[in-house]
Amino acid sequence: MWKPNQTGNSSPTPSEPVRPAAPATPSFEPSVRSSAPAAAQPPSADQATIGKSLIIKGEVTGSESLYIDGKVEGSINLPGNRVTVGRNGQVTANISAREIVVLGKVRGNVNASDRVDIRSEGSLSGDVVAQRISIEDGAFFKGGIDIRKPGNEKSSDSKPNSAASQQEAAKAVTV
Repeated sequence: MWKPNQTGNSSPTPSEPVRPAAPATPSFEPSVRSSAPAAAQPPSADQATIGKSLIIKGEVTGSESLYIDGKVEGSINLPGNRVTVGRNGQVTANISAREIVVLGKVRGNVNASDRVDIRSEGSLSGDVVAQRISIEDGAFFKGGIDIRKPGNEKSSDSKPNSAASQQEAAKAVTV
Protein backbone atom coordinates (compact mmCIF):
# COMPACT_ATOMS: atom_id res chain seq x y z
CA MET A 1 0.00 0.00 0.00
CA TRP A 2 2.89 2.33 0.53
CA LYS A 3 3.91 2.05 -3.07
CA PRO A 4 0.50 3.19 -4.40
CA ASN A 5 0.51 6.07 -1.92
CA GLN A 6 3.98 7.02 -3.03
CA THR A 7 2.85 6.81 -6.63
CA GLY A 8 -0.22 8.82 -5.67
CA ASN A 9 2.00 11.34 -3.92
CA SER A 10 4.32 11.56 -6.91
CA SER A 11 1.44 11.94 -9.42
CA PRO A 12 -0.25 14.81 -7.50
CA THR A 13 3.07 16.60 -7.46
CA PRO A 14 3.30 16.70 -11.29
CA SER A 15 -0.45 17.34 -11.59
CA GLU A 16 -0.31 20.21 -9.10
CA PRO A 17 2.07 22.26 -11.26
CA VAL A 18 0.04 21.24 -14.31
CA ARG A 19 -3.19 22.46 -12.72
CA PRO A 20 -1.95 25.97 -11.93
CA ALA A 21 -0.14 26.13 -15.26
CA ALA A 22 -3.20 25.03 -17.21
CA PRO A 23 -5.58 27.63 -15.74
CA ALA A 24 -2.91 30.32 -15.86
CA THR A 25 -2.09 29.59 -19.48
CA PRO A 26 -5.70 29.64 -20.73
CA SER A 27 -6.43 32.77 -18.72
CA PHE A 28 -3.57 34.53 -20.47
CA GLU A 29 -3.91 32.84 -23.86
CA PRO A 30 -7.63 33.51 -24.31
CA SER A 31 -7.07 37.18 -23.63
CA VAL A 32 -4.23 37.18 -26.16
CA ARG A 33 -6.17 35.01 -28.57
CA SER A 34 -9.25 37.14 -28.09
CA SER A 35 -7.22 40.21 -28.94
CA ALA A 36 -5.65 38.65 -32.03
CA PRO A 37 -8.89 37.31 -33.51
CA ALA A 38 -10.64 40.53 -32.54
CA ALA A 39 -7.96 42.41 -34.46
CA ALA A 40 -8.22 39.95 -37.34
CA GLN A 41 -12.03 39.80 -37.33
CA PRO A 42 -12.86 43.47 -37.90
CA PRO A 43 -11.32 43.50 -41.40
CA SER A 44 -13.17 40.29 -42.26
CA ALA A 45 -16.28 41.55 -40.49
CA ASP A 46 -16.01 44.74 -42.57
CA GLN A 47 -15.65 42.72 -45.76
CA ALA A 48 -18.65 41.92 -47.91
CA THR A 49 -18.64 38.82 -50.08
CA ILE A 50 -20.23 38.17 -53.45
CA GLY A 51 -20.54 34.40 -53.64
CA LYS A 52 -19.95 32.06 -56.60
CA SER A 53 -23.58 31.88 -57.64
CA LEU A 54 -24.26 35.64 -57.52
CA ILE A 55 -24.40 37.85 -60.61
CA ILE A 56 -24.50 41.61 -60.17
CA LYS A 57 -25.13 44.05 -63.00
CA GLY A 58 -24.82 47.74 -62.21
CA GLU A 59 -22.89 49.95 -59.82
CA VAL A 60 -21.32 48.67 -56.60
CA THR A 61 -20.42 51.36 -54.05
CA GLY A 62 -19.79 51.28 -50.34
CA SER A 63 -17.46 51.88 -47.44
CA GLU A 64 -16.21 48.36 -46.73
CA SER A 65 -13.90 45.89 -48.42
CA LEU A 66 -15.32 43.49 -50.98
CA TYR A 67 -14.48 39.90 -51.93
CA ILE A 68 -15.89 38.83 -55.30
CA ASP A 69 -16.24 35.15 -56.15
CA GLY A 70 -19.18 35.60 -58.53
CA LYS A 71 -19.82 37.80 -61.57
CA VAL A 72 -19.98 41.58 -61.56
CA GLU A 73 -20.70 43.81 -64.55
CA GLY A 74 -20.73 47.60 -64.39
CA SER A 75 -18.60 49.62 -62.00
CA ILE A 76 -17.10 49.11 -58.55
CA ASN A 77 -16.28 52.19 -56.47
CA LEU A 78 -14.95 51.50 -52.97
CA PRO A 79 -12.50 54.31 -52.15
CA GLY A 80 -10.28 53.62 -49.17
CA ASN A 81 -11.06 49.89 -49.19
CA ARG A 82 -9.82 46.64 -50.70
CA VAL A 83 -11.42 44.82 -53.61
CA THR A 84 -10.39 41.18 -53.99
CA VAL A 85 -11.46 39.22 -57.06
CA GLY A 86 -11.37 35.57 -55.99
CA ARG A 87 -10.31 32.60 -58.09
CA ASN A 88 -13.89 32.08 -59.30
CA GLY A 89 -14.53 35.80 -59.72
CA GLN A 90 -15.30 37.28 -63.13
CA VAL A 91 -15.49 41.06 -63.25
CA THR A 92 -16.31 43.16 -66.28
CA ALA A 93 -16.14 46.57 -64.69
CA ASN A 94 -14.01 49.58 -63.93
CA ILE A 95 -12.72 49.24 -60.37
CA SER A 96 -11.75 52.12 -58.11
CA ALA A 97 -10.42 51.28 -54.62
CA ARG A 98 -7.45 51.71 -52.29
CA GLU A 99 -6.13 48.19 -52.94
CA ILE A 100 -7.09 45.70 -55.64
CA VAL A 101 -6.11 42.02 -55.59
CA VAL A 102 -6.82 39.90 -58.67
CA LEU A 103 -6.99 36.11 -58.37
CA GLY A 104 -9.71 35.64 -61.01
CA LYS A 105 -10.57 37.50 -64.23
CA VAL A 106 -10.98 41.25 -64.56
CA ARG A 107 -11.86 43.10 -67.76
CA GLY A 108 -11.86 46.84 -67.30
CA ASN A 109 -9.77 49.73 -66.07
CA VAL A 110 -8.42 49.62 -62.53
CA ASN A 111 -7.66 52.68 -60.39
CA ALA A 112 -6.06 52.06 -56.99
CA SER A 113 -4.97 54.78 -54.61
CA ASP A 114 -2.39 52.38 -53.11
CA ARG A 115 -1.61 49.15 -54.96
CA VAL A 116 -2.72 46.50 -57.45
CA ASP A 117 -1.73 42.84 -57.05
CA ILE A 118 -2.23 40.37 -59.88
CA ARG A 119 -1.62 36.91 -58.49
CA SER A 120 -0.40 33.92 -60.48
CA GLU A 121 -3.94 32.67 -61.21
CA GLY A 122 -5.18 36.18 -62.03
CA SER A 123 -6.00 37.83 -65.33
CA LEU A 124 -6.39 41.58 -65.90
CA SER A 125 -7.26 43.17 -69.24
CA GLY A 126 -7.35 46.93 -68.91
CA ASP A 127 -5.38 49.96 -67.85
CA VAL A 128 -3.96 50.28 -64.34
CA VAL A 129 -3.44 53.50 -62.39
CA ALA A 130 -1.79 52.95 -58.99
CA GLN A 131 1.13 53.87 -56.77
CA ARG A 132 2.40 50.27 -56.73
CA ILE A 133 1.74 47.19 -58.84
CA SER A 134 2.74 43.57 -58.42
CA ILE A 135 2.36 40.95 -61.15
CA GLU A 136 3.27 37.40 -60.15
CA ASP A 137 4.74 34.80 -62.50
CA GLY A 138 1.96 33.08 -64.43
CA ALA A 139 -0.44 36.03 -64.22
CA PHE A 140 -1.98 37.52 -67.36
CA PHE A 141 -1.95 41.28 -67.93
CA LYS A 142 -2.87 43.22 -71.03
CA GLY A 143 -3.07 46.99 -70.83
CA GLY A 144 -1.24 50.10 -69.76
CA ILE A 145 0.30 50.98 -66.42
CA ASP A 146 0.40 54.47 -64.93
CA ILE A 147 2.38 54.65 -61.69
CA ARG A 148 1.44 57.73 -59.70
CA LYS A 149 3.04 59.12 -56.59
CA PRO A 150 0.74 60.55 -53.92
CA GLY A 151 1.86 64.15 -54.60
CA ASN A 152 1.73 63.78 -58.38
CA GLU A 153 -1.92 62.69 -58.48
CA LYS A 154 -3.19 66.03 -57.25
CA SER A 155 -0.68 68.14 -59.16
CA SER A 156 -1.35 66.38 -62.48
CA ASP A 157 -5.11 66.62 -61.94
CA SER A 158 -4.98 70.31 -61.00
CA LYS A 159 -2.60 71.26 -63.87
CA PRO A 160 -3.35 68.92 -66.77
CA ASN A 161 -2.02 71.33 -69.45
CA SER A 162 1.08 72.56 -67.63
CA ALA A 163 4.52 72.09 -69.16
CA ALA A 164 5.65 70.06 -66.13
CA SER A 165 2.85 67.54 -66.51
CA GLN A 166 3.48 67.30 -70.25
CA GLN A 167 7.15 66.57 -69.56
CA GLU A 168 6.15 63.90 -67.02
CA ALA A 169 3.81 62.35 -69.58
CA ALA A 170 6.64 62.37 -72.15
CA LYS A 171 8.95 60.67 -69.64
CA ALA A 172 6.29 58.04 -68.93
CA VAL A 173 5.95 57.30 -72.63
CA THR A 174 9.71 57.08 -73.26
CA VAL A 175 10.35 54.86 -70.23
